Amino acid sequence: MSPSTTPTPDPALAAGSGAGAPSPSTDASATPHASTPPDAPRRRRRRSAGRIGQVHPLVALLWLLPALALILGVVLYPAIKLFQASQGQYSITGLRKGDAGWENYVKVLQHEDLGTVLTNTVIWVVSVVAITIVLSLALAQFLVKQFPGRRLVRWAIIIPWAASLVITSQLFVLLYDYNYGIINHVLLSLHLIGQPIDFLGDDSWTMFSMVVVGVFVSLPFTIFVFIAGLGAVPDDVLEAATVDGASPWQRYWNITLPLLRPALMIATVLNVIYVFNSFPIIYTLNDRNPGYTHDTTITFMYKLAFKSQEKDVGMSAAAGVFNVLLILVVVAVYLKIINWREETSR
Repeated sequence: MSPSTTPTPDPALAAGSGAGAPSPSTDASATPHASTPPDAPRRRRRRSAGRIGQVHPLVALLWLLPALALILGVVLYPAIKLFQASQGQYSITGLRKGDAGWENYVKVLQHEDLGTVLTNTVIWVVSVVAITIVLSLALAQFLVKQFPGRRLVRWAIIIPWAASLVITSQLFVLLYDYNYGIINHVLLSLHLIGQPIDFLGDDSWTMFSMVVVGVFVSLPFTIFVFIAGLGAVPDDVLEAATVDGASPWQRYWNITLPLLRPALMIATVLNVIYVFNSFPIIYTLNDRNPGYTHDTTITFMYKLAFKSQEKDVGMSAAAGVFNVLLILVVVAVYLKIINWREETSR
């Protein structure tokens, strides 16, 4: 072989052929360990775990835009316009003539029928919500039992809640009718009354008749809230109480009812809001009666703008602001009393 083609030994390999020199594989594997801190893998896992579930703020805002637009268009914008209207002076045709400042609020507070309207509102809300809660607890306890046709009964209960409030209210107007109503016909046939009752025209019966309709349309939602709550009550707790000799009433009062407190809170708050704002029932049943004898704050606000002698849109808007503040105060006080954070965390 010629000198030009004779391979020259690699000095590094020649030096590494000594007895104490590490092999190439050993050197390659030892170098990273020598330069990497012991907790580096843990830090890498921590960084990768921190990236999981994180969303860029702009991406989160993009997903929230539909909900924010809905809140802005349905809640905030009408609230701003309501407040602006409450500070305006309007003609009988609804045209704005100028600013009224806080004069509309003073007029509402000085209205001669305001005391009657507030009293009616308290009676209406407290009666409907209390009766609805009590009846719903009893009916929900029955509907969680196994019996033939239970599914059909549950479907039938949904109908009053799914139907339009105006249609339901108008149906009761026909049922309550003095001359042709089926309720008077049945009562007369059973000889329980001697003459028909003017349920919607007699002042002593009007509020009672409206409360019946309010309870009728509020029962379905409340019943299903309590059915869901009863389904979350552990069976083993009730079985243990039975073994310990507790009676059915003791089991219900000391175990079932306390465990239903979150459902009770939800049902009460939502029913207070719904009943307080229930315009169709009161307006449909009470439309024939003049004045504000049986009106609540929600229909009082409407009549100030369209059916009273004032026909004042500014006063009506001011009454609407008072309505919003009143319901917020009532709900806040109720949540404060029952300590809602503790209940919802259970």
